[in-house]
Order: sequence, then C-alpha cells, then structure tokens
Amino acid sequence: MTMQDPISDLLTRIRNAQMAGHDSVAIPNSKIKRGILKVLEDEGFIQGFTATDEVKSQLHVDLKYHNGVPVIEEIDRISRPGLRIYKESAELPEVRGGLGVAIISTDKGVMTDKKARSAGIGGEVLCTVF
Repeated sequence: MTMQDPISDLLTRIRNAQMAGHDSVAIPNSKIKRGILKVLEDEGFIQGFTATDEVKSQLHVDLKYHNGVPVIEEIDRISRPGLRIYKESAELPEVRGGLGVAIISTDKGVMTDKKARSAGIGGEVLCTVF
C-alpha cells in the first residue's frame, strides 16, 4: 500500500510515540521530513534525529520530555494533498500568539513562520506545533 501523505504520517508517528511514552521513533526518510525535523530540533521540540545508511533509509527521532510530559502539546497538519494552503509573508499564521510555531515550506527551504516573515517570503503552511 502506498502512503498518500508522508508529512501527516510523520506527524502522526511523533504524536503516537509521545502518547505511548517512547524515547524515539523511526520514520521513513525524505528530504521534506528532514527539513521539518530540523525545524523541530532548532525550536527545541525534539532532542534530535539521525538518518540510517540503508537501502530503505530511516530517520530515528529522539523525542523530548519535560518532567515526564511531552514537549509537543499539539502538532497539526494544515496543508494537505487535497487542499494546499499557501500564504504570503504578511498572512502567515501566528500559533498561540507566538508561543507555537508554524512550519512553512518556501523556495528557500523549510523554516518557521517567524523566519519566513522576517525574510519577507511566503509559502505552503505545512503544520503548526505548540
């Protein structure tokens, strides 16, 4: 069976692993997933991630907890294959008054809404994290 939305799969695997209390989770590797995980790591939502050098390469994501509670309280997919959401830099969403992060796919790469807004570029709103 083929995967229709690999980004939703990434977010769901992270959400489910944290609800189950796992320390890490394995995810199929892709360039866009590495970009999203890099943003999550830079913003402090995950401890880190590594890629394996196998035929079917995987990403191993080390999840982050604070006093036994997952750091990621909420992670939601915004743009999806059936309904793509594109915004200009002035229209990029602010998540919970700036406490959360919207992850944006731009022509300059995957970045946070704050970086995209300061660079004056818009793009596809992939997901929000709080």
